[in-house]
Amino acid sequence: MASIREELEKRILIIDGAMGTMIQRYKLEEKDFRGERFKDFHKDVKGNNDLLSITQPQIITSIHKEYLEAGADIIETNTFSSTSIAQADYDMQSLAYELNVASATCAKNAIKEFAASTKNNTPKFIAGAIGPLNKTLSLSPDVNNPGFRAVTFDEVVAAYTEQINGLLDGGVDILLIETIFDTLNAKAAIFAAKKLFRERNMEVPIMISGTITDASGRTLSGQTLEAFYVSVQHANPLSVGLNCALGAKEMRGHIEELSNIATCYVSSYPNAGLPNAMGEYDEAPEDTAHFLEEWAANGWVNIVGGCCGTTPDHIKHIAEHVKNISPRKLPVLENSL
Repeated sequence: MASIREELEKRILIIDGAMGTMIQRYKLEEKDFRGERFKDFHKDVKGNNDLLSITQPQIITSIHKEYLEAGADIIETNTFSSTSIAQADYDMQSLAYELNVASATCAKNAIKEFAASTKNNTPKFIAGAIGPLNKTLSLSPDVNNPGFRAVTFDEVVAAYTEQINGLLDGGVDILLIETIFDTLNAKAAIFAAKKLFRERNMEVPIMISGTITDASGRTLSGQTLEAFYVSVQHANPLSVGLNCALGAKEMRGHIEELSNIATCYVSSYPNAGLPNAMGEYDEAPEDTAHFLEEWAANGWVNIVGGCCGTTPDHIKHIAEHVKNISPRKLPVLENSL
């Protein structure tokens, strides 16, 4: 199989769009989330999208296939919340490892079925999605006690270690540490990944994607984009980029800045605009695609796709708009003395 680095040298790669947006289209009820295995489970589990990789794997595989048919080169596993810390909300922390293996299997099956039905042998890659957690290491959840933390660094490392073990056992090609609003959480994920690479005597590329949360141009934990990049540069990532929180229009300046400072590849998968009053996303696929086409033409990006509110239609338009544009060239670094 061709390496992702070889493909990135040739063209702009397409990462898929939103998983949650697509799951919502199925209008699933509590019983659908539970499936047969969890029909008597003691807590409500509706909304635990990652659980569907176990209880409704055919739905997750089908969504992956829709993105592949739309032109995605990289599909993300359905594991945004597949850590013991995040799953504790549903009292399902014991399932964390299994969720990651099951989700990676869904993605692998989708690629297999897609290749068989289309005879398309363009290389496709599975990115193990590693979300930011619902607890943060840099900020206190108690406004009256700024020094309080709901979780420790070691606990976060342990949770990410279990997740990454499952993703690697499931056969992912890349680890994607994404939607980072607290760089310390991301550092715990990087630490866990690097430690596992040594222990398992293997390595896969790491993609890192942060989130600028508002017009200040900072992450939620207060870092500027450049500070964020410098903070994760030691991981020697395949790519650094931005996703979520902003639509492409609002993200443009940040992507331009990142393309000027990053020594690795640059990724971007914005939301379908900003949410409306109902929390839904209205930006049309061709509008999102026009924004990303401009970034590509300016030589800013290597990997593009969509986050919240985006669909296979968005990904199809994005893929068509950037297919004839050369990818951003990596900067040539001077040797430091």
